[in-house]
Amino acid sequence: MKMKDKAFITAAITGAIHTPTMSPYLPTTPQQIADQAVGAYEAGAAIVHIHVRNPETGEPSGDVDLYREVVTSIKKRCNIVICITSGGKLGMTAEQRLLPVTTLKPELASFNAGSMNFALLRILEKYKKFKFDWEEGYLQQTDDLIFPNTFKAMRDFAAIFARTKTVPEFEVYDPGMINNIRYLIDKGYVKKPVYLQFVMGILGGIPAESDALLYLVSCADKWIGDYVFSVAAAGRDQIKMCNQSLLVGGNVRVGLEDNISLQKGVLAKNSGEQVAKIARIARELDITPATPDEARKILGLKGLGKVNF
Repeated sequence: MKMKDKAFITAAITGAIHTPTMSPYLPTTPQQIADQAVGAYEAGAAIVHIHVRNPETGEPSGDVDLYREVVTSIKKRCNIVICITSGGKLGMTAEQRLLPVTTLKPELASFNAGSMNFALLRILEKYKKFKFDWEEGYLQQTDDLIFPNTFKAMRDFAAIFARTKTVPEFEVYDPGMINNIRYLIDKGYVKKPVYLQFVMGILGGIPAESDALLYLVSCADKWIGDYVFSVAAAGRDQIKMCNQSLLVGGNVRVGLEDNISLQKGVLAKNSGEQVAKIARIARELDITPATPDEARKILGLKGLGKVNF
């Protein structure tokens, strides 16, 4: 494990975890999401990770028309790599979650590498009143909810990704998911090299701790070998874990999906502020933030001209 000269920054713009009560800066309309994505590009991001929301209430949504509006707007304004979620919102079926990928055929899309308890209970403890009626129930349901990604579902996902020539961004929440990816590779459903996004600090997954990241990297070295990785961490651990990722040869993800703050006690006004912060840290380490086209080369993407939007 050693530092690289170049690393790409991903900005996860809105996600499906935080709710409007938590920050007035959380983008919820297609225009807001697209504007923040372009702002992240201008701050140094090579990739944007896209979820959408009901523009009236801010509730996470799987509406393909909303996705199309967002990604079309981004594509018209810059050449950033657009990674569309296949995680959707909590409670959606695998088929519903895949629809934006099958319809829009992006260069890159998330691919969750196993089932887990995905609990937002610690967030719920911080808030007593909510702006919209849906928010409290949405968070409470995670006390008795499994985020399902069965082996059958993963095989189906792999087939769709292969057909659309969309590179999977494997979301890895614990070491067992790296073993799941190894199985998919061994059986021929997925080809190496693979791209792993280590998602740390979600209750139900691996904690956001230094030794935990080193273990994830060690497992990927032993079980897969040929891979690229990035690190995302929930809440206050975001920048610390991204900094460590840079130190051990990885890439980074920031953005309001993972963390609504810029620093302790200060809300981030947009994901671009977090991108600018981690880009500055990278440069202090003599690591140059990669451009979108450099990220395309690193990940072997098909190019923006081959998407369906």
